[in-house]
Amino acid sequence: MGVRLQRLVWLAGWLALVPTAAQAETALSLGNIAQPGGQAVDLELAQAATQITGVRIEPEGEGLRLVLDANGALGEPTTSVVGSALVAEIANAVLTLPEGESFEQFGPAEGIALVSVTNEPGNRVRVAITGSDGPPAVTVSSRTAGLVLGIAPGLGLASGGDEAIRIGVTGEGDEGYAPRNSSTATRTDTPLRDTPRTIQIIPEQVLEDQGITRVTDAVRNVSGVVQDGGFGSTTDQLNIRGFFTDGIFVDGFRGNGSGFAETANVERIEVLRGPASVLFGNTEPGGIVNLVTKQPLDEPFYGLEFQAGSYGFIRPTVDLTGPLNTDRTTLYRFNGAYERANGFRAFDQTITRYFAAPSLAFRLGDATTLNLDFTYRSDERPFDRGLLAIGRGVVDTPLSRIFGEPDDVSRVQEYGAGYRLEHEFSDSWQVRNQFRLLSTDTFDYRAEPLALDEGTGILPRNFRSNDDRSEVYSLQTDVLGNFFTGSVEHNLLIGLDLRRQTSGGTQRRLPGGLTPSIDIFNPVYNVVERPALSALTNEVRNNSDRTNALGFFVQDQVQILDNLIVVAGGRFDVVSQNSRNNQTGENSGQDVTAFTPTVGVVYQPVEPISLYANFARSFQPNASTDANNNFLPPERGTQYEVGVQAAITDRLTASLAAYNITKTNLATTDPDNPDFSIPIAEQRSRGIDLNLAGEILPGWNVIASYGYIDAAYTAEYFGLPPGSRVQNVPNHTASLWSTYEIQSGDLQGLGFGAGIFYVGDRAGDFEDTFDLPSYLRTDAAVFYRRNNWRAAINVQNLFDVRYFSSNNFGRVAIEPGEPLSIVGSLSVEF
Repeated sequence: MGVRLQRLVWLAGWLALVPTAAQAETALSLGNIAQPGGQAVDLELAQAATQITGVRIEPEGEGLRLVLDANGALGEPTTSVVGSALVAEIANAVLTLPEGESFEQFGPAEGIALVSVTNEPGNRVRVAITGSDGPPAVTVSSRTAGLVLGIAPGLGLASGGDEAIRIGVTGEGDEGYAPRNSSTATRTDTPLRDTPRTIQIIPEQVLEDQGITRVTDAVRNVSGVVQDGGFGSTTDQLNIRGFFTDGIFVDGFRGNGSGFAETANVERIEVLRGPASVLFGNTEPGGIVNLVTKQPLDEPFYGLEFQAGSYGFIRPTVDLTGPLNTDRTTLYRFNGAYERANGFRAFDQTITRYFAAPSLAFRLGDATTLNLDFTYRSDERPFDRGLLAIGRGVVDTPLSRIFGEPDDVSRVQEYGAGYRLEHEFSDSWQVRNQFRLLSTDTFDYRAEPLALDEGTGILPRNFRSNDDRSEVYSLQTDVLGNFFTGSVEHNLLIGLDLRRQTSGGTQRRLPGGLTPSIDIFNPVYNVVERPALSALTNEVRNNSDRTNALGFFVQDQVQILDNLIVVAGGRFDVVSQNSRNNQTGENSGQDVTAFTPTVGVVYQPVEPISLYANFARSFQPNASTDANNNFLPPERGTQYEVGVQAAITDRLTASLAAYNITKTNLATTDPDNPDFSIPIAEQRSRGIDLNLAGEILPGWNVIASYGYIDAAYTAEYFGLPPGSRVQNVPNHTASLWSTYEIQSGDLQGLGFGAGIFYVGDRAGDFEDTFDLPSYLRTDAAVFYRRNNWRAAINVQNLFDVRYFSSNNFGRVAIEPGEPLSIVGSLSVEF
């Protein structure tokens, strides 16, 4: 029997079961939707799009799995319901099956009448899944190459209608260079176009294309973000919009600021600019960096990568995930990394790093999920204060020369554990409860540079050591609700945060005069044997600190009109700080309360354009005291911002924002009581952020940024006159990175990338006694992607430019940028 006759026989039999003429008419229309496409597929379009090379239907429980195999990742499909069918359209894709240009299977399971996959004009593939008794329930899981659609029979239009349709996207979708959603700004998964804040996302593809392993390298792609310190090249320290940023968040939880954050389990990096206290408590007003980690997937995925390059660098990583049982109710993921490098500086110490992040996900029912995650990080590397200032510039010595001792060392060991429990009471209401514990031990021992004699080049030093421990316990509970008041839609978020951080430790120094000085132009190392720790008898710090924080907040995203959204929220915090000086037995502490509001408006005059404005505040407890020995009022940040976001195409977006941030209540010296402080100093930062990211043409990606920052102290600040520059903050930053991958022909999969990163000149230290010069760094890459493997060569600082990333403090701790380096990588996924 021919295919056409089979179709007619099946259709006649199925229509005979349908009791109404209206349903028969619907079925006939669905038959038209599901017909194999008679459209001729343009060869050039097919080659430019992701090719679906295989379609498979596999049984799964009472339903099915529709597996679409492709030569690359497929984007999230758009879905609609037509009668008893659920229709999913996949953009920028073409069906190229060995057996023809369409696929269909009749009655593959009870309750599923027909599954068809066909080509549509304009590089689109249509999947139509027709239920016998109503539209089916479908869950979409993204894969590195292809898609998987889980299909369950529908409940029928008479017994559930649209409520029987569940469309969800899980896993690692191919967001390319321009992700559309973010959770950092609102603590809910919100489209960027509906968010009245400036957010830039560095997706996984950018991290891969640039060969990034450090957060400080990743944020070079973000306007107005620069490195600010680094504690001897051992820790991520950043500045956003002119303000030092206190730590990096991971999945919305505050880190403890110790050591470099790991990227092996990071899916993307989200940078929220401007005050974020309404959701995250006491923070600096410039913004936050939030690392979004990889989660367990219900489709098996195994990824291995090996990187090797200049200065003895090697780094293997592993990424394993999938289900642990046939029902796919228990999932796992494991990310691991090992790193070893000599570095370009002349230390005897090597960099040795271990990282492991296992996680489990449990589906406890249709409405409840539980995730457990664990992390372990061990890091040992040189403690490196860097280079020195001479006059208004930086000393002209080789970048490899060190001014400490070759065996100066820093060690960090960290354990983390947490859970996330989510329960849906209904389609409109859910609760989310999550907990995170971080326990960190840090140790360093170095020859600390003191004050250089610029006439002779002699640098006094002091052997000293820090030994500290920190534990952070964080608990977050959120209630999320979606409801209407008349025609106005509300997305309500009510949250309660609890955090306790305990820390303490010592700093010990060798008594003065016992550490040998060094001639920076003719250094001689190991003049004396490094003293044992017991010889560091000058204890300058021995403290135990505790911070308890409680925050309650409410946020409402209000859809007033189809093109008008208001986001308003407020938070009340209580922060209790206690510190004990174990040397003297003295205790000090304060209790701080603060209310931080925010309000933002988004107006969309046409669909691709979003105009937005926001007002936001932040707070930070003040550690200084007045003449009455009372702690000063908290530092407060206030931002006014306006901006525009534009979807130039479906895969290319741009944004422009202008802002003004003022930070008040900064402590400065009390002129009447010089040993105490008064809260009259002020810092102001204003500027613009311009960002562009996405796919210009098939295979051609770009991420670009420009930031202008005018940051200054606008009132006298510890002796600085009004108008003084802020340390490490340039007026201008810019970046441009672009890649192109050949889409067809014998060279398909071959790609090239190039980028430039610019940072303007900066005040080198707090007193602005020297300058950090501007620099322009050029990077390049070549890669080849074929089937499930990828090989790449990344060249960083292609023209071997001498530049300086940041200064820690004073004139003796300037961090040099890495010279020309080459890293090769090979990865495979299966």
